[in-house]
This record gives sequence, structure tokens and C-alpha cells, in this order.
Amino acid sequence: MLITQKHYDVPSKLDGGRPIRIYVISPNVPNYPQAKFPGVVVFSEIYQVTGPVERFAGQIASQGYVVACPSVYHEFEGPEPIPYDTEGTDRGNNYKIEKQVAAYDEDATLSVDLLTGLPNCNGRIAATGMCLGGHLAFRAAFDRRVLASVCFFATDIHSATLGKGKSDDTLIKVRNGDLTDKAEVVMIFGKQDTHVPREGRDLIRKTLEDAGVITSFLEVQAQHAFIRDEHSKGRWDAALTRTLFGFMMEVFERTIGRDLGPRQNDGRAPEHVC
Repeated sequence: MLITQKHYDVPSKLDGGRPIRIYVISPNVPNYPQAKFPGVVVFSEIYQVTGPVERFAGQIASQGYVVACPSVYHEFEGPEPIPYDTEGTDRGNNYKIEKQVAAYDEDATLSVDLLTGLPNCNGRIAATGMCLGGHLAFRAAFDRRVLASVCFFATDIHSATLGKGKSDDTLIKVRNGDLTDKAEVVMIFGKQDTHVPREGRDLIRKTLEDAGVITSFLEVQAQHAFIRDEHSKGRWDAALTRTLFGFMMEVFERTIGRDLGPRQNDGRAPEHVC
């Protein structure tokens, strides 16, 4: 499916009120000007909307989804991507803990608002992201309009260290039931990811399952950022990325690609048969 891209500069209210640039990549089906598609918010790493993030989003759009990519550091600088070098990494990591958690949440709300207001979006929304964006996609699921979140190597959830002033309440909100029987959540981690050690992954899994969240939890043989299709850090695993992309699209197709009506739990346990 062909795709097109444009951007919107959307006013924000928090952290200085600087507008956020949201890139929108849409399916382009010739001769069907009134076609409508589900929407997906793709949250970026600490480097903003880089080439790898844009290509990842474009692949989703080409499957028949309107994709919004917010520039997450609009309070600090323009929408341009931050380089994958030492200086860029330090800059992105510093912004990550200087930005208010409430401002991250506002960005997610503005992105969902934009998608649901577009004439080519049918209002059924999911989220995904990598690294910092994996955490933001997780938090996006607290918005009742978001029906599924697929989170790649989400950082800082286990340590509650996102944002300024140690105000990260992600797992607290999960324990309080903010995701129970709502969005479907998929967590994907590399077992060699030094950013989220085994103890952190175990904590996230246990918290989700104890809270009754509809969860899939995948741990694969990979390092951090293995879906980033660039070579500066030597981590990209193209074959594994392709496999997990297919898994993600199954989740999106099932949760937002079709309107199944409201979910109902009949309370019956699965049969114990071979």
C-alpha cells in the first residue's frame, strides 16, 4: 500500500507551551478518497523521529493504518532528529529526565486527539514505540481510546525514573487498576538488554499479571534497540525485527483492525485437556 506524509504543529499547554510537531504517515489508496483507517501512535526513542523511527512507522502505515509520530522533546528544541552519537545520546537522556511526566502524557493525548480528528481515521487507536517510546506507548494505554499497546524494550518502567522530580507513576497506575480489562498490552524485551535487567522484567510482568491486565510478554535473544535499523551500535537484528513486526500487526489487526464490539468476560476457565 502506498503512503503519504505530512506534519501538524499542535499547540501544547505544559512545559512552556511550545507546539509539538506530529508527523502523520497515511495509507494512500488511489480512487478511494473517503477511505478510513485505524490509527497508531508511534513514540520514538530519545532521539526523536529519526530515519529508523520514520521507516518503522511507514511500514505500519503501509499495512493500512494512519500513523502519528510525535516529536517528544518539543519543549527543548525543534523537531529535527537527534544524532545517534555520544553527544546526542547524552542530550536525549538529559531531556528524558527534565521533561515532566504530565507533559509526556499531554503529548500522547494530543497525538490521539489529532488522529481521531483526521477524516481518514476511523477512531480506533493503538500505540507502539521503542526505548523511551516503549514506555510512552505503555502509558498511552491509560487513555481509554487506546485499545492496544505494543512496547519494544520499554525503559524506566521498572525503576520508575521517567520524567522530572521522580514523578513516574506507571506501575502505581497499573496496581490501581487503570489498565485492568481495558487495553491489550504487549511487552517485548531482549534478554541481553542492559537497560532492563531480568529483575526489572520480572517486576513488570508480575505487576501486569497481578493487576489482571490483558498481557503478552516476550523475551528474545537480543540486545537493547535491536529493531533500530541503523548500524552505529551494531544491535540491529533484521530477521528478529521482521518476525516481531508480524506479531505486532496481528495484535493491531485483531484489536483495532476490526470492530469486535465491547469485550465481555464470561468467567469460564480454559478446559484442562490435551
